[in-house]
Amino acid sequence: MPVSAPLSEEALTALRQFDTCTIANAIEKFQIRLRNTGFTNASVHCRFPHAGPMLGYAVTARLRTEDPPITGFAFHNRTDFWNAIQRVPRPSVLVLEDMDPHPGRGAFVGDVHAAILKALGCVGHVTNGAVREVPSVGRMGLQLFSGNLAVSHAYAHIYDVGSPVEVGGMEVHAGDLLHGDLHGVLNIPLEIAAEVPGVASTVRSAEQRVIDFCSSSEFSVSKLSEITKTVE
Repeated sequence: MPVSAPLSEEALTALRQFDTCTIANAIEKFQIRLRNTGFTNASVHCRFPHAGPMLGYAVTARLRTEDPPITGFAFHNRTDFWNAIQRVPRPSVLVLEDMDPHPGRGAFVGDVHAAILKALGCVGHVTNGAVREVPSVGRMGLQLFSGNLAVSHAYAHIYDVGSPVEVGGMEVHAGDLLHGDLHGVLNIPLEIAAEVPGVASTVRSAEQRVIDFCSSSEFSVSKLSEITKTVE
């Protein structure tokens, strides 16, 4: 599993000051990827929309929950998976791609695995599949993004730890830096991550000028055309 060079705590703190929409706008200024890539679509839902922004380095793996093991009644926990989490800089985010034909039959993360993830330095979990025991997980402070909720863990088991995954239309590699809030989850390119807060601050100031102008006595369509150029 590749390990990203961690940002300074100062840079991480700066990124947490912005919502995902502002971060997305800032990334667009660098023109290093298409504007319709790098974030989750509407199939993935934030379970704690009133929590502050989640920020962490991705731990990736694939998941299945529908099929039982060939022998026995359950799959065993994998200590190599826990070790993989510890190899990624903190804070980390667990990203699981549910590979079943109908994702979300069972949930890997409930209150027990949430407690384990918190102990290992995770601040969130992102999946196209399911999560469960949401109130208990919320009290632990672990943010959740998922396709649905589920009653049972069914036959949830992890495999392909460290492989690239795709969740909600967003491609994620181990060590990627993820930012998430009530709007969804965003992948911040590491090569520009330290510069994003400064650009985000400029973008937010420019947008606020437009918002303030729209409620001012000086508002006119002709002036609006000029002032909106500052946020393009």
